[in-house]
Amino acid sequence: MFIIIFTEDLIRRNAEHNDSEIFSLEELSLHQQEIQKLENIDKWCQDLKILYLQNNLIAKIENISRLKKLQYLNLALNNIEKIENLEGCEGLEKLDLTVNFVGELSSIKILQRNIHLKEIFLMGNPCADFEGYREFVVATLQQLQRLDGKEIERSERIKALQNYPVIEQKIREQEKAYCLKRSKEKEEAERKLQEEEEKEKQKENRNNPGFNERSYTSIDNTIPYSLLQEKDNQQPALEEKKVSEKTPDELDKEFWEKPTLFTPESRLETHRYLVKQRKDKEKLSDRKKKQKPPRTLITADGRVLNINEPKLDFSLKDDEENNQIVLDLAVYRFMDTSLIDVDVQPTYVRVMVKGKPFQLVLPVEVKPDSSFAKRSQTTGHLVITMPKVGEVIVAKRKACKPVKNPEGNKLQEKKGSKEVEKLEVDPSKYSFPDVTNIVQEKKTTSGRIQAKPQVVPCAEDPDFEDNLEVPPLI
Repeated sequence: MFIIIFTEDLIRRNAEHNDSEIFSLEELSLHQQEIQKLENIDKWCQDLKILYLQNNLIAKIENISRLKKLQYLNLALNNIEKIENLEGCEGLEKLDLTVNFVGELSSIKILQRNIHLKEIFLMGNPCADFEGYREFVVATLQQLQRLDGKEIERSERIKALQNYPVIEQKIREQEKAYCLKRSKEKEEAERKLQEEEEKEKQKENRNNPGFNERSYTSIDNTIPYSLLQEKDNQQPALEEKKVSEKTPDELDKEFWEKPTLFTPESRLETHRYLVKQRKDKEKLSDRKKKQKPPRTLITADGRVLNINEPKLDFSLKDDEENNQIVLDLAVYRFMDTSLIDVDVQPTYVRVMVKGKPFQLVLPVEVKPDSSFAKRSQTTGHLVITMPKVGEVIVAKRKACKPVKNPEGNKLQEKKGSKEVEKLEVDPSKYSFPDVTNIVQEKKTTSGRIQAKPQVVPCAEDPDFEDNLEVPPLI
């Protein structure tokens, strides 16, 4: 049977409001955890003041007697049949035992030592149906102020104390009758449980045929053993066939509509049924997962694919200044880092996020050994830095000295220089030639200074440098 173990880790998971610290924990809620037994809680959480344990499968109150500071204990909707082990809870003020199976009403006498107890809930228990139930509780626990949500008046307590001997005798008789009834219910429940276990074993034997600890030789050699075995298993096989013909929905409906008594055993039976359903669903989901074909990350010819199964936003930056590639992956902010697995290869990077692959082909080859990953504490983003293979050398351009082609040298200097281009002073530099004066070598001018022809520098002079900022000579 599936049992939730009461562990320290279980308490820490439910103590997030106290930074998962259990030694100073004052309030703890462990409702609907399918807990069947209380263990070590009085050792780990001695400062507890409020403890919620409702809607579990706890059958006995135990291991909480050392909680001296406990003020409120909620054990509603459990399988408790007797009030016990609460004498040490000196500060207990409120006790909730709604809808349990308390039949020994006289067991409340142990609460007489809890002098601070002001309120108790026992509605929904078998003892609440006893004749004289309220009068007995009011007279027994004189420190009580409220019972089942109703205030206890002074006149009510005086009357209950006057009739206490008679009421106590009635309660004793009803308790004996209830105990006999419970013993029969327990025997019936044990018998049903054994029958269910035998059916399960027979079902497993049919599903796994083989040696079943029976002799394979018959006393009468004239009767084949196969016929004897077939005769023994014929009736159970027919019953199983009828059951197997029903759909899961029909079986589920039949279980919930079957009339049954409300007992601790019936609650456990329901719990076992729910656990079985849960396991069947898990097996079915595991089969579906196994049937699902694996994701192809690299093709048969060795080609790496780009995959984003977790559907995460990302950015890939080529940092040329630092000679590296940076991948920024927008991982879920509140996801645990242990669910992330990073694998950097020379030509691609792969990140597994909760088992789902994110794979990206890199534009250049990187160094896996020098790569590293960091995660932001504010945004949760995963940043992977991958240095490139080899170093990139950027050569600085230098001005070339003119050697052969001076005009080409000027154009190169103009392209290399980043200064603002200025207008030429000499208008004859880019003027068109006069066709009429081609033949004439010399021409006299009167009263006008003739511009001297521009001297073309010799390309053979190694020390010559043409500066455009210097105007031409006149």
